[in-house]
Amino acid sequence: MSSLIASTRFSVLDRSRTREGHTHPEALRDTVSLAQELEGLGYHRLWVSEHHGVPGVAGSAPTVLAAAVAAATRTIRVGTGGVMLPNHRPLVVAEQFGVLESLFPGRIDMGLGRSVGFTDGVRRALGRDKGDAEDFEAQLRELLGWFRGTSPTGVHARPAEGLSVPPFVLAMGEGAGIAARAGLPMVIGDLRNREKMRRGIDHYREHFRPSSWAPEPYVVISGTVAVAATPEEARRLLVPEAWSMAYSRTHGTFPPLPPAERVEALTLTPKERGFYESGLTGHIAGTEEQVADELETVLKETGAQEVLVTTSTHDREALIDSHRRLAAITSG
Repeated sequence: MSSLIASTRFSVLDRSRTREGHTHPEALRDTVSLAQELEGLGYHRLWVSEHHGVPGVAGSAPTVLAAAVAAATRTIRVGTGGVMLPNHRPLVVAEQFGVLESLFPGRIDMGLGRSVGFTDGVRRALGRDKGDAEDFEAQLRELLGWFRGTSPTGVHARPAEGLSVPPFVLAMGEGAGIAARAGLPMVIGDLRNREKMRRGIDHYREHFRPSSWAPEPYVVISGTVAVAATPEEARRLLVPEAWSMAYSRTHGTFPPLPPAERVEALTLTPKERGFYESGLTGHIAGTEEQVADELETVLKETGAQEVLVTTSTHDREALIDSHRRLAAITSG
């Protein structure tokens, strides 16, 4: 193992993806049990996500799920990747993370994003519109102010005030500049568009302003990493998510993950095939040796301090095996 890989933290984002033949509650319980596996394998963090009204994702309340994960583990850091700040009042978000940090001190991360819903219907149900994402920077300042006790309202966020919960900005679009100006760690993806990712990282480092939260830039790169005994098996791990993405692009809804063998038996339209084949490319996937080489390359290119693995697939045993193989690479 290279010293570069050895000095890099490895973490996992689990989106609580639903699977064909399985229920939403199962998907949430799968996330909790995965966290226990990852803790035993030495991963640094387990993060959960926020999606609303998506048939293929059970994770709609990340701070609630983070509490369940933290209660079922002892040492792994637990957080959100992320709470979508435009969907919430910053005071309420501060209170939720204050409760988490109070219950599980020193283990909670506050990953924050600026998305406002998958569809127009979801945005209406949330009482939001696309323009609300433009307020993210101001909302972020307000949120951090609740922890510092600097709100001009005279109100105090209990129990958040005075606590230190590490904030991270999920850098989509303008996120790199926002993270830099706020002096916060940044999570950026995805590995499929390396050039765009490098531009975002360069912008972040160039404009970074040190803060009490982070004295220097901290970059987390995120994306799919699949490790298996053969390249073919690693590729099959990618099949369910690639098909789900292709289906969402052609049908407007994001479905549960199907088994790889069902996808491989389908007859796809040319448009579906194009999106599907595109969805299989650009990820880090292969044997231990192949993945180690690719990780070495991307870490040299980006200078990232941490890798956040976002792999989703139908076969949970194969997914856990992939995480186990990756842990073996990263720990030598």
